[in-house]
Amino acid sequence: MREKIKMLSTGKTKAGKPTGTFRTTTKNKRKTTEKLKMKSYDPRAYNTQTAKCGMHVMFEETKI
Repeated sequence: MREKIKMLSTGKTKAGKPTGTFRTTTKNKRKTTEKLKMKSYDPRAYNTQTAKCGMHVMFEETKI
C-alpha cells in the first residue's frame, strides 16, 4: 500500500530561518520503514558561496 508523504526542505533563508518549501511523494510503508531523505532543488534556500537564492538541499520526510 502506497501512502502520501511530505518531504520538507532543510534549507535556510538569508535570515537563517527555514524556507518551508516542501514536496509530496508516495512510498510503500511495508518495504521502506525508515524515513526518506533525498536531495532536491529548493528555490528559496540561500547559497552563501554565490550569495544567491536557489540551491540543492536535503529534503526529509515529515507528517502531512
